[in-house]
Amino acid sequence: MAIRFDGRVAVVTGAGAGLGRAHALGLAKLGARVVVNDMGAARDGSGGSVSPAEAVVEEIRKAGGEAMADGADVSNFEQVKEMVARASMKWGSVDLMVANAGILRDKSFGKMEPDDFAKVIAVHLTGTFNCCRAVWDGMRERNYGRIVVTTSSSGLFGNFGQANYAAAKAGMVGLMNVLAEEGRKTNIRVNTISPTAATRMTEGLIGPEILALMKPEAITPAVLYLLSEDAPTRTIMGAGAGSFAVIKVVETEGLNLPQDQWTPDAIAANFAKIGDMSTARDLGGAFFQTFKYVEQAAKAAGIKLPPMGG
Repeated sequence: MAIRFDGRVAVVTGAGAGLGRAHALGLAKLGARVVVNDMGAARDGSGGSVSPAEAVVEEIRKAGGEAMADGADVSNFEQVKEMVARASMKWGSVDLMVANAGILRDKSFGKMEPDDFAKVIAVHLTGTFNCCRAVWDGMRERNYGRIVVTTSSSGLFGNFGQANYAAAKAGMVGLMNVLAEEGRKTNIRVNTISPTAATRMTEGLIGPEILALMKPEAITPAVLYLLSEDAPTRTIMGAGAGSFAVIKVVETEGLNLPQDQWTPDAIAANFAKIGDMSTARDLGGAFFQTFKYVEQAAKAAGIKLPPMGG
């Protein structure tokens, strides 16, 4: 059955342009009622106008969809709560949340001021928390919710001059891991998109020939899938230029060393085996790492353990 969102209400933050606009239009095209959130700030977070959000709402309405504009600052929890309350009052619920809003204040770490770090964390990471928290109780009560948060290869793999942005984006993966676990019992599925696209966030960073391949619309199919009825949960999807991938945080099987080898020299001597990526796997949760280490130690010591993790 084709993926549709008829009867669902979606909030897309940072939806006045770029990726957010593409996501909002995509959701509306498939039947969702959409809150188009954008405070209309400059790339560094300064200024503000609701005009970009209103323009996207007009696009949706002209195409026969339903939408409302909202200028909430995602770093302000009270404003985000008010946005969700407005949508719920008008349409009855918020079923889908796409936390996409962001800013850039790129500088090498030696030149980065604390305010530049704090502001980017506030918009990206705290803003994502605010959006998720504002819809969480309603989703639990209705036993249904789909959330997509937006990470970046800068946070997953690193990028020069983006310590603030990368720290925020990596933090979103940790947030997703916990929310996916806590949401399982009430049918709330939480996933992460790691996009690369031609937007005002990438202007001046990538050449025009490459940018032409990186349309924001190429990311939206992955976001719509992660918001769908049969979406997975706790999944990171990479997307860009029509390519799609799954990204995982994995750990090697490792090596248990006897206590007389708990030395840095023993680590150095065994590092190739410790770091053998052919044994790497997704552990699925924090305690599985603990269980793995304890089981390895018990096996080495000849100790039979009771079942763990049940």
